[in-house]
Amino acid sequence: MTDSTPKAQSVTSALTTHIQQHIAQAGGWLGFDRFMHLALYTPGLGYYANDSIKLGSMPSSGSDFVTAPEMSPVFGQLLAVQIAEALQHTDTQEVWEFGAGSGTLAEQILTALTEQGCPLQRYTIVDVSGSLRARQQERLARFGDLVHWAGQLPAQMRGVIVGNEVLDAMPVQLLARIDGVWHERGVAVQDGDFVWQDRPTDLRPPLDIEGEHDYVTEIHRQGEAFLRTLGQHLERGAAFFIDYGFGESEYYHPQRHMGTLVCHRLHQMDEQPLADVGSKDITAHVNFTGSAVAAQEAGFDILGYTSQGHFLLNCGFAQKAEQLPLTQRPLAGKLVLEHEMGELFKVLGLVKGVAPWFALGFAHGDRTHKL
Repeated sequence: MTDSTPKAQSVTSALTTHIQQHIAQAGGWLGFDRFMHLALYTPGLGYYANDSIKLGSMPSSGSDFVTAPEMSPVFGQLLAVQIAEALQHTDTQEVWEFGAGSGTLAEQILTALTEQGCPLQRYTIVDVSGSLRARQQERLARFGDLVHWAGQLPAQMRGVIVGNEVLDAMPVQLLARIDGVWHERGVAVQDGDFVWQDRPTDLRPPLDIEGEHDYVTEIHRQGEAFLRTLGQHLERGAAFFIDYGFGESEYYHPQRHMGTLVCHRLHQMDEQPLADVGSKDITAHVNFTGSAVAAQEAGFDILGYTSQGHFLLNCGFAQKAEQLPLTQRPLAGKLVLEHEMGELFKVLGLVKGVAPWFALGFAHGDRTHKL
């Protein structure tokens, strides 16, 4: 489905020209991670940097996808239960949210922490999107000076970090095994259009892929570098990342031969990231084993790893759901049901500077041993 509005077409045309110039300057080929970065984050043009509507519950709003906070306020309320516990155990008073989207999750967390009487000194949002920041500022205005925005990380941080669907938006490199030979899959230009072009490479997935069949997958160098950077800046605190993904053995399973890269637009998925750049999201599932290893290399300890369903149930989902009006319960149920978001989405908990504790969100169903 193509967004045919003149504004969307103008953005796509300008971004296409911009990326083609980068490809020409690079000698006619860009690795997909670089292409993905330009498609998503080019100032004013990239998907996350332009002013198109992205988040919403229905395509009629012009939105492209819905995240858990937009689905039900229960998500943020229960995440706040875990955040409050983490603030207490780490003896910190600041929350850092990366990629805050519409500000809905921040609003839910701030409201819940206020109601709990949590002694929060500051809630800092780190977001690269200027248009989303404007929406966040409008939504969160009632919290006044409690909320801050940061364009870069300070040398030293303390507090609890939250990232909901952040790691999946980090650019990935594509690897393709063709006739037994590994290639890095990149992007070139042919007759004015973006096309795939593969080059032999020494890069490999972290696991050997059994079999002789052709195989396409992703490696997550930028996402893992992001976690290492957080470890360099965070002196003491905890972090919780919620995203769709798998542990390494499942991620690089021989049957997952087409990879996980997809696009989202108007609440539909497609597998054509080279088309209509700037008008749709590009994303890949998270390799949580790689994320956990990178975090440990940066000084984090693993607090826990489990499904979103188990995490929310551990934090009190059943009691919260009972308090909801009957009309809101079906949407809330999607957060924990296995065939909805409950199993595909995982939660990775990290801690640094203090000893790990038995965190509430991982009390039952912890899968750290499967990372």
